[in-house]
Amino acid sequence: MAPRTPSRPVGTVTRGTTNPNRLRRMDRWIAATHGAALRRSPAPTPVAVDLGYGASPWTAVELLLRLRTVAPHTRVVGIEIDPARVAAARPYEREGLTFRHGGFEVPLPGSPMLIRAANVLRQYDEEQVAAVWERLCARLAPGGLLVEGTCDEIGRRHVWVALGPEGPRTVTFAARLGSLERPSDLAERLPKALIHRNVPGEPVHAFLRDFDRAWAAAAPYASYGARQRWIRAVRDVSADWPVVGGTSRWRQGEVTVRWEALAPRAV
Repeated sequence: MAPRTPSRPVGTVTRGTTNPNRLRRMDRWIAATHGAALRRSPAPTPVAVDLGYGASPWTAVELLLRLRTVAPHTRVVGIEIDPARVAAARPYEREGLTFRHGGFEVPLPGSPMLIRAANVLRQYDEEQVAAVWERLCARLAPGGLLVEGTCDEIGRRHVWVALGPEGPRTVTFAARLGSLERPSDLAERLPKALIHRNVPGEPVHAFLRDFDRAWAAAAPYASYGARQRWIRAVRDVSADWPVVGGTSRWRQGEVTVRWEALAPRAV
């Protein structure tokens, strides 16, 4: 049974900044890694939530189009805590796409197979993240996925955490490689749970340090293009870090690491 929906939405209004194609890297990863789960969903129309889509509905529209390439019966619900943004999005509703007023309580009658929350928790305190994660994960259907992270304004650099009903699983770093000087440039886009942990003694700092070293050592591969250099650097760093996935994902300018290897140290 879904938890009782609070009388008022849970959370606070974000800045709402958004742009078309801003979340394409995250969407591409979700479609590749979670598409099979969406297709296997016992629900005839599995639901994906774009939580906190912002002042414009582009990311929800794009999520529907991208998920339907891998799971044609998926339905997307855009949820926003600002009623004016919901009203502005309503003209964009279509078959498979609706918009609702709400927040972290996720006001749906059932349990979604996917919740995507991009650039939502950045304004919150680090101490609030775990409770939000727990609340959102509790709303997932069996086999569901929560993806929470941060990107720049035009989607060139992005870092996100993937969580199941049991909690965090992986961290993914993704970039437009032609704009990347070194992997640690992605540090400014770390999600709230990690951004203040990029300091000596913390695992995420050590990972980015090692990745920079592998990137520097892979410099000879730059003559074949930034992609080949990235693949080589990921292959080298995976000798010491639990990298998930293979070359097909690395080619996309991604690297995914198990959460437990990067999780913040207990204070």
